[in-house]
Amino acid sequence: MWTPDEIASLCYDHFNKLPKRGKPEVGREWTLLAAVLQLTHSPENKSVHKQIVSLGTGTKCIGKSVMSLKGDILNDSHAEVIARRGCVRYLTDQLYKAVSGQSSAVFCPGTEKGRWMVKPDVSFIFFTSQTPCGDASIFPMNLSQAQPCKSVKETQHEEQERRGLKRPAESDLEERPRIKSRDGRLVEQKVDKASNKSNEISKDDLHRTGAKCVPEGPTDPLQPGLLYHNVGLLRLKPGRGDSTLSLSCSDKIARWGVLGFQGALLSHYLQEPIYFSTVVVGKCPYSHEAMERALNTRCAHVSDLPPGFSARPPELLQSDLEFTYNHTHTESKHTNTQGRISPCGAAISWCAVSHQPLDVTANGYKQGVTKKVLGTPQARSLITKVELFHSFLKLVAVTPKDQCPESLRGESELRTYWDYKQAAGPYQQAWTQLQLQAFPLWCRSPRDLLLFH
Repeated sequence: MWTPDEIASLCYDHFNKLPKRGKPEVGREWTLLAAVLQLTHSPENKSVHKQIVSLGTGTKCIGKSVMSLKGDILNDSHAEVIARRGCVRYLTDQLYKAVSGQSSAVFCPGTEKGRWMVKPDVSFIFFTSQTPCGDASIFPMNLSQAQPCKSVKETQHEEQERRGLKRPAESDLEERPRIKSRDGRLVEQKVDKASNKSNEISKDDLHRTGAKCVPEGPTDPLQPGLLYHNVGLLRLKPGRGDSTLSLSCSDKIARWGVLGFQGALLSHYLQEPIYFSTVVVGKCPYSHEAMERALNTRCAHVSDLPPGFSARPPELLQSDLEFTYNHTHTESKHTNTQGRISPCGAAISWCAVSHQPLDVTANGYKQGVTKKVLGTPQARSLITKVELFHSFLKLVAVTPKDQCPESLRGESELRTYWDYKQAAGPYQQAWTQLQLQAFPLWCRSPRDLLLFH
């Protein structure tokens, strides 16, 4: 009914038709692209209508020291996260239409009062132009080799024994030139003094990720070649300056495979979570084994989930079509007069809503805003936590009292973003089980950052 190349082509064409604002400068800047596509199946004529409902670009995150108590800054502007947040905006708009008696392209009434379900002929695909940062991007450059990295379980005991000590043989390692990681960042590589190995990068090396292991857990050996990384670990994205609290895209997509990608707020209205049926990756260095491990295997064993929740591993496919604004293409078009190649500082969000579908940000704020308006509504992206929360509250406001989800009937006691998230009981129960069984070291935002309203 569709092919990975068809999905990639739709995404690239859609990006090319967007205005120039926020796009990389050809030959000097690169970026990544991700999108959510809605498939509407028509059994009668055996066809599938494919629609991009959200698209995002971006490569950057902000450090934890500049995170906002107002929920008005985008903490994570990686393309995958931007695309998912734009999709939440789209789904909120579709629920608003359904609840207020208008026609919704996505939702139909559920069997439980005040709950809605995705129409049986509708499904969603996630596309990303590059393998997600973090665990999915760690694999041998020579794919004929067996995976050499140790898994989490193999390293846990070793790490506990040596925590606080230097890494083994660290004194025998010296700096060597950095190599590009899978997300285009530079990662230090080290060389063994004793063997005096050449600092040329051979095929006996790993594709790397700039994402660092979460604190308090196993770490990377950072040894030469195939022993640089451990696999299966939760990782934090590098920030601008200080460290971040943003988990890698591999980790976030794996989480969506259990909790759904709709988030806690929308789960109040949904009878079941919404899962991606398929993840399609554009042309790039790729390992199906690493993708399967990072997105599916780590959570496959999670059980004791509330009704409707389950580990739903998406099908994993790759396209042969490459994004023309990726790092490789940018290098090929680069000229000496352009200065050094760098990741694009802007992030683009587009979603299929009638009001302000396009949203361009830089450093977590709307692109081009002046210092004078920082901290005001004019400066914030439409996919920040506070803006998505306010859209959700508008949805609650138009819901007839007799159709209000049971979890929201004590609305007078719910004031903050934190309150509404915590009131989504089954979602929070599922999240607790996921943490206990698969991701005990997941870094959660401090509660103080979630008390806005």
